Amino acid sequence: MTQKKTFTAPAFKPPFWLSNTHLQTILPKFIMPEAPPYRRELTLDSLNESEVAYDFYDVDEAPPKDGDRYQTPIVVLFHGMEGSSLSHYARTLAYYVHAQGWHFVVAHFRSCGGVPVRGRVFYDAGDSLEVHHSLQYLAKRYQTVHAVGTSLGGNVLGKYMGEYGDEALCEAAAIVSAPLDLASSSIAMERLLGRRVYTPYLLNPIVAKALGHQLSEEEIAGVKASRRISEFDQVFTAPRHGYRSKNEYYRQASALPYLHKITKPTLIITAKDDPFLGVVPDNGDISNQVVLCEPKHGGHIGFVTWTDKKFDTDWYPKTVMQFFYTT
Repeated sequence: MTQKKTFTAPAFKPPFWLSNTHLQTILPKFIMPEAPPYRRELTLDSLNESEVAYDFYDVDEAPPKDGDRYQTPIVVLFHGMEGSSLSHYARTLAYYVHAQGWHFVVAHFRSCGGVPVRGRVFYDAGDSLEVHHSLQYLAKRYQTVHAVGTSLGGNVLGKYMGEYGDEALCEAAAIVSAPLDLASSSIAMERLLGRRVYTPYLLNPIVAKALGHQLSEEEIAGVKASRRISEFDQVFTAPRHGYRSKNEYYRQASALPYLHKITKPTLIITAKDDPFLGVVPDNGDISNQVVLCEPKHGGHIGFVTWTDKKFDTDWYPKTVMQFFYTT
């Protein structure tokens, strides 16, 4: 049996007036820094159907010779639903990673980052093949790759780490605020504030994208009638990606059953007050290479505190990078 991976995360203790879960979740959107000067590359997805965008924030390193790879590590971010390199958590992580002297890139999922879908397949929260494809793309040019997944991007990264085991193409992974059990998380999103605030914020863009694609009359009617993410998944996401129902989609795409198979160092950060989540993993669900970090506060990819009379969102990238330094 492999030795249990250990890691002590820095404490996250926001002041009492900043500890509300919804304030933690919503505030970062309004205090995020300007986007860094990304360099964009477009390449085909794992199905060779749609282009996807990779937005790089490079450090100053001479290009490698033919056949060689960059020696400075790179951190790749797999974003959440309707996220991109412009999301607050992407910007925050980009600047922090860059300040440590490492390369950074956001690997966009299909239809995200302003690049439209050309094929039939859209976004599947269990598409570990797409994660592997992205890591292959990066591993050809970078000697060392570390991966971060936030929200739904964290679910698919966690599933990938468990499915691929020793064959996973990143040295280590960090999963932040991820709905690792999709069925219970879909129920959590139907609570009062989730239904009134978070659901429209997430659902409206994906409905618009779907309606902009070539749909059958049945799909159009179902998408237009969707008022909850679970309804959209039932009429569009599940059948589009070969699932019989949203229930089968949630069951097969969830990362939770795969976490005990992970063989590379993986950190899972989950705030106990995250309003988006349902069932979360405990020690009986994970392998010896997985570390659970569960601060009392933080909301959903929030983790905002108050330092030197200003808002500070560095706790999550600092914790992630400290974990990577230990691997």
